[in-house]
Parts: sequence; structure tokens; C-alpha cells
Amino acid sequence: MSKMTKDEYKEFLLQGTKTGKLATVRDDGRPHVVPIWYTLDGDNLVFTTGEASVKAKNMSRDPRVSLSIDDQAPPYSFVTIDGTVTFSEDPEKLLFWATRIGGRYMGEHEAEAFGKRNAVKGELLVTIKPTKIIAYKDITAW
Repeated sequence: MSKMTKDEYKEFLLQGTKTGKLATVRDDGRPHVVPIWYTLDGDNLVFTTGEASVKAKNMSRDPRVSLSIDDQAPPYSFVTIDGTVTFSEDPEKLLFWATRIGGRYMGEHEAEAFGKRNAVKGELLVTIKPTKIIAYKDITAW
């Protein structure tokens, strides 16, 4: 097992279609964890969500989040990110990022359709600015 460099964890985060597991805090203090589709914008992670979703309500109240991304095959690797979120309702930004995310997870042939579907009124663009990153590769390597 060894720590990933910044370049290695960014490459890991963008490989394939791994989902992130986003943790937020409910108003009564209980954790809330959901899978998300995401991509990178420089050092930040971006994703979309409905403004009426539990995660959006949680993040509006408390912008601190934690995100975990791992792979499912040996030698196993993972990245965990603590950070704070900001929101945007800017239609152009929302369409741009929703299209990129749709292309990543559904293929370029579906990117435009998913972008338009997820860039409508009531959707938010969420940006996670990392405050702490833990990234390890080759967990089972000797």
C-alpha cells in the first residue's frame, strides 16, 4: 500500500465510471450517504442534484461533506475527500457540467441528452472544494 500523488488520485477519480459515495449530515445529526456521478473541475469535484433532494437540503444547511471513491478489484485503491460545497444555478454552467458528467457515465452518444435532462430549473451545480484528501493505491500489494 502506498499514498497516491496528486496526479495519481486525480487520474484515479476520472478512470471509468466509479460513483462517489457522498456523506452529508441531516438536521438531526444522522449521516446521509448517497451515490453520485461526478467529474473534476481542476482540483474541485462537481456534480448536479435536485434542490429538493435530501442531500441538497443537508448541504444548504451545513456545507461540509465527505466523499469516498474506491475500486472493486485487486489490488484495491481509494480516495476520500473532505470539503465544503458551493452551489450554482447558472444555466450555462449547469448545462456544461451536466453534459460532461452525462458523457462520462453514459457515453458521449448520450452526453447531450443527459446534459439537457439534468440542466433544468430545480437542479443545482454543486462544487466540492477539498479541505483534506486521503488517497491510497495497491492496498493488497506486498
